[in-house]
Amino acid sequence: MTHFIGSGPYCYANSLAMVVGESAPPPAVIEVLTGSPFGFELLGGTLPLFDPYGWDPDHGLDAAITLLGARCARTAGGTAEVAEERLRAAAARGPVLVGPVDMGLLLHQPGTPTTDGGDHFVAVLEVDGGTVVFHDPHGHPFTTLPVADFLVAWEAKAVGYTDAPYVMRAGFVQERQVSAEDALRASLPAAERWLAGRHDRPVPAGTLGGAAGVEALADLAEAGLDARMRGFLAHFAIRVGARRLSDAAHCLDSLGLSAAASVAAGQARLVGSLQHPVVTGDDRVAADGLRRLAATYERLRTALASHLG
Repeated sequence: MTHFIGSGPYCYANSLAMVVGESAPPPAVIEVLTGSPFGFELLGGTLPLFDPYGWDPDHGLDAAITLLGARCARTAGGTAEVAEERLRAAAARGPVLVGPVDMGLLLHQPGTPTTDGGDHFVAVLEVDGGTVVFHDPHGHPFTTLPVADFLVAWEAKAVGYTDAPYVMRAGFVQERQVSAEDALRASLPAAERWLAGRHDRPVPAGTLGGAAGVEALADLAEAGLDARMRGFLAHFAIRVGARRLSDAAHCLDSLGLSAAASVAAGQARLVGSLQHPVVTGDDRVAADGLRRLAATYERLRTALASHLG
């Protein structure tokens, strides 16, 4: 399978790669290390996400950083004034991974403010007087915001999975040298557990994971997707889901796990093929594709479990 290279919503993987610098593996590898490709969840029964049941980017980042042999200081909470002081001090020493932030409140992006922005991550470079300078991986290098506006987005009031505002990671230290291959191999047991439906993270009532979640989404599609779900799938979920699985297939193949890589590649094709019917309103075709996808998660789990012995 030709490996996909291009733009897409990989904000936390791209931001972590920027902050870590030259020693960081490619964002595609970081994304796989977070565990994001290994599952599906219909959050609260209404929000389709091509990531595992109970997974979120904050915990995924922690997993990737540890697997890469690094550590950092994660801080959160407090008042806006305290958060600003933390950010100023940290940015004076080096780049800072900030997020989640509310993407709809990042006012440098056209069309903002909006209530439909979702969560996002950025790499802050400096706080110069009353201005935050940062790389926004959504296509905006060296962009700026007034500190007050940045703090409003950083409070992340609308981001459901964060337990506190003003989350940031700084002071990255490489404790041990770990190759991308070794980090990927070390991530496989967690990937298998995600696919098995691990239940160590709280989820909203009504959330369905894995095949059950995909089947439920297929039922919703067959009944006709509402405008909000159609937009979310078309603008974000399908794009990131297909890319995650494509990257997982590439990484698994690089480890010599051809059976697992083949399943993940097939998943990537199925998820990617949803884009056209979802955009054009051919919901029956989308429902059929989803039903074919549903059984593949157990196939991928079985392939990984067989390798792990």
